[in-house]
Amino acid sequence: MGTSKPPRQLNLIDRGLYALFAQHADGDQHDRDRERYRATDLDTGFDLYLARVYGLAWVSSFALGFVVFSTFTLLPDALLGGGVAFLQDGIPVINRITWPAVPQATLAFGSGVVVAVLTRWALIRAGGTYLGWAASARRADIEATLPGAVRYLRVLASGEHDQRAMLRRVADQDAYGETAVAFRRALNRAALTGSLDDGLERVASETPSRDLLAPFLLKFREHANQSSNALEGYLEMESRLLSHQQSRRQERATGYLELVAELFVVLLVLPALLVLIVTVMGVLSPGLSNPVVTPLGTTTVRGLLVLGSAVFVVSAGATASFVVTTLRPRNASPPSYERPDELLPLLESVPLNPASATVVMVPIGLCVAVGLWLLDYRLENVFLLSYAAFGLPIGVVSVRRARLDDDKDREIQDFVHAVSGHVSLGRPFSDAVERVAREVELGALQSDVDDLAFTLGLTSSPAGDSTDGRAAALDRFVEAVGTPMADQTIGLVVGALDAGSDAEDVFETLQTEIGTLYHERKALRSSLLVYVAVGWTTALLVIGIVVAVNTYVLDGFAQLSTVSGGQGLTIDPNAIDPARDRHRFYVVTQATMLACGWFAGTASRGFYEALLHSASLVTIAYVVFAGAGMI
Repeated sequence: MGTSKPPRQLNLIDRGLYALFAQHADGDQHDRDRERYRATDLDTGFDLYLARVYGLAWVSSFALGFVVFSTFTLLPDALLGGGVAFLQDGIPVINRITWPAVPQATLAFGSGVVVAVLTRWALIRAGGTYLGWAASARRADIEATLPGAVRYLRVLASGEHDQRAMLRRVADQDAYGETAVAFRRALNRAALTGSLDDGLERVASETPSRDLLAPFLLKFREHANQSSNALEGYLEMESRLLSHQQSRRQERATGYLELVAELFVVLLVLPALLVLIVTVMGVLSPGLSNPVVTPLGTTTVRGLLVLGSAVFVVSAGATASFVVTTLRPRNASPPSYERPDELLPLLESVPLNPASATVVMVPIGLCVAVGLWLLDYRLENVFLLSYAAFGLPIGVVSVRRARLDDDKDREIQDFVHAVSGHVSLGRPFSDAVERVAREVELGALQSDVDDLAFTLGLTSSPAGDSTDGRAAALDRFVEAVGTPMADQTIGLVVGALDAGSDAEDVFETLQTEIGTLYHERKALRSSLLVYVAVGWTTALLVIGIVVAVNTYVLDGFAQLSTVSGGQGLTIDPNAIDPARDRHRFYVVTQATMLACGWFAGTASRGFYEALLHSASLVTIAYVVFAGAGMI
């Protein structure tokens, strides 16, 4: 990591940052960050990355320090003095010392300097923390993909004895994620040094997966140097061990999700209860009705609490959804959909492609918003109803696509089982696929299998290269099926057969792999449906509580607030305004609907289904409140 001069290919800003700050990369204070960087897979060099972090830290510290200095300078003397007095009276020891009056300019300058220093320190620490997060994400991905990669290596070892060729076949499979990336780095290092042992040792020393990948690479090297039989035996034993460890990690992740769900319920019910308590207490606490000036206008303390509750609920829902996405096991992650670039194919793919449906629904949602605004709907209802019009169709498309993918994943087991039976009888792979396509009813997978059989029939002719043609045909088949499980399993066939592995052993392993993945996905799907029920139950509970309060409580307290106070009892006659308070309850309730829908949908199948659940709950809440005449 030389830092003497910036590389010439950098742009002007990076060259300047490099020249100013790259020397920090060699400092002892960044030893831990340097170790974290080695565990990541960033394209940017460590010295350039750190120079960018320092540059951002300095610019942000000056900007924020200037903002604080300007704000303190412009604040009224009474407000600033009140804040200083509050701190002097509240901080222990400080409140026992008599302090001379501090000029406002000095206080403003000192506050700006303190904020600038803290901002610089925090951002530099955040840069190191980001490296730690990136390394943790790689470690989690390796832990999820290494068991499948080892099972693939075990099949390859039955016919392939070249270590580099075996690792290359795994490295070329995108389904193995960061494990494939680590294998590619080992092969690239081996190409530079001429020694695969050196490449494996280097990756083992830098990988964030010190407990799994590092010992596996070193033991792989050791057994490969002994004999092919020793390597095959080791891979078989290691694949069983890693599969067992993976099951235990999934159980722990499920336990974490249970804690998240329990915390989620508490966090979303509390704001609704807080608004209820604040509304009721407003009768006896006139201070809650004191006006408060904000940049968006004048409101009351109670209004700020209601708005803060709504913002808190939405933030809690977004955070819970992110946590669910992070904790979700890799083999339960929803697939990523790619939309066509051209207009006509994009429109044709809308019924089964949520990504395409999203593009089409954006202008429709905007048109709905304009129409609602012209019909004099309130601003929050314009947003909520146009959001529902945008999210519901996309969610329906995502559910249709998910059900189709589930059908294909279920049928692919029968397809592999049938092909395995023909291959075990000594028939060629292309002939086996053709017989299965003709004799077995495969439902949603039938058209894709028919295309595969036709393509394999063309590529198996003597005039062509059957190996390359078979690989291309299977790649097209995986792309046509379009499910993560097909990507994880079918690629094993072509690589293993091309490596000379025993066909019967290959398909026996493939059957086990597909069966394991399918049952794991079904079990995880069932466990995640519990969190869908949690989200919906919480949402409906909040709707019930708020409707009951609006129906039976608000009017009674409105009458109480009109009673004149006496004998020391102070009652604010304007504390309860049924129309105003129902609107506030409605805003908090709809914020809860968004949060619950995001949580439930993300737990179910990811982002697109989160749109469906949140839009559905928003619509239900609007119908209930509007039908009951509460908005």
